[in-house]
Amino acid sequence: MKKVFFAAFVGIICICNSCTSDTATTSSKNTEEEQKNLAANDVITKAFETGDVSGIDSVVADDFMDHTDRGDMKGRDSLKAAVKWIHANMKDMKMKKIREKADGDYVWSWMKYTGTGNGTMGMPNGPYDMDAIELSKYKDGKAVEHWSFMEMQDAMTFLAPAFFYLRIQFGLQYEPRQEVQEVLPPLP
Repeated sequence: MKKVFFAAFVGIICICNSCTSDTATTSSKNTEEEQKNLAANDVITKAFETGDVSGIDSVVADDFMDHTDRGDMKGRDSLKAAVKWIHANMKDMKMKKIREKADGDYVWSWMKYTGTGNGTMGMPNGPYDMDAIELSKYKDGKAVEHWSFMEMQDAMTFLAPAFFYLRIQFGLQYEPRQEVQEVLPPLP
């Protein structure tokens, strides 16, 4: 009887050990392709931090597509123009990468952006502090597509002037959070 229990116990330990050790090892390591994609993503992030677009050509495909709230921006040159626009209009912007993960062809980064906007292109006129998820698709180590997802409260900061207009025109009962209220002019 003791031999049966001992054999069963050893068998269970072996099965549990084989199930957990291999899975944990493979899921925590990035493949060579994913590491290459993460490195390319770092080059793009560095371009936005510094304004230097010289590394963009090596990590962004010619037919790159940036899916923005203003429509799709096509081509690598549109990304370079976006980097230059940001540095012309948000000179003190700081970026902090909170988390980053590669999964096959995709890299996502949870980013925190802070700085002072000048009121152009929907940015608030004054200080901002926002989080966004930046999602990029890679092929052969080059970015081919990009999406950005912003937290709803942060997006409302950019939409505050439109909501102010709607409040006046249609008597909407929208009450923005304090940061948004500071951007809005007082109701007449």
